[in-house]
Amino acid sequence: MTEIFNAIKASAIRIRYAIENDDTGYSHNQNATGDVQLKLDIKSDFIIEEEFSKISTVKELASEEKEHVKPMHKNGKYLIGYDPLDGSSLADVNLSVGSIFGIYEDDYRGCNLKASVYVVYGPRVEIVIGYDGRVELHRLDADHEFHFIQLINLDNKGKLNSPGGTQKNWLPHHKEMIESIFADGYRLRYSGGMVPDLHQILLKGGGLFSYPATSDVPKGKLRMTFEVFPFAQIYELAGGQAIDGKQRLLDMTPEHIHDTTPCFFGSNEEIERVKLAYGN
Repeated sequence: MTEIFNAIKASAIRIRYAIENDDTGYSHNQNATGDVQLKLDIKSDFIIEEEFSKISTVKELASEEKEHVKPMHKNGKYLIGYDPLDGSSLADVNLSVGSIFGIYEDDYRGCNLKASVYVVYGPRVEIVIGYDGRVELHRLDADHEFHFIQLINLDNKGKLNSPGGTQKNWLPHHKEMIESIFADGYRLRYSGGMVPDLHQILLKGGGLFSYPATSDVPKGKLRMTFEVFPFAQIYELAGGQAIDGKQRLLDMTPEHIHDTTPCFFGSNEEIERVKLAYGN
């Protein structure tokens, strides 16, 4: 696993350079779900694939930017599901973006997730690793070395609320829940980037990030393999919970690597409110 973590760190350093120096405009390509790819999406995907090609324990890659899995090493043990540059459209306005990685065995079910990692490219480059029963924060220094900073643990109750999805398409019970959370004094924190928003909740001790089913996207927008499962594992290891409204996210099984789901990540008190609002 150390080799995989080191490959992610090497990728992060190269992607950071690309964000700071490369073209942030759109390409002429579309990804597997029909989104027009940014040039940074393509470059980041190439960098990650190149770094993992050096790791013999990696059997195959599943990227948000590719329709099908990519075989790597026949005798490898791990499957990597990743989003090369989550929130990439925020880069051209200089907001934080990130990369997300899930390390699986056998297949891409949530229960087969062995470790999770995400990278935040902001004023500082930070990596969060969920593995071996804990969540660690590491930070990049001026010499291009990552150093351990702290363990991350959520409080039982937080203060932040990050509600995703187009509000006019929220279902009535979801809208009522979000309004009640704000009425209790929670602060709005939503950048449109999954990585920085979930990172902020983790580092500030707790709160709720939600991307619900909506009238226009009834199965949610965020992808299980690349985004949802890795963050679900990290939130659980940090002492929180991650559900689809009723079911534990890590108990779910995608039929396809690009399957999506509604998702809620948070500290325990906030997730209990979600369960109540969604009829649990």
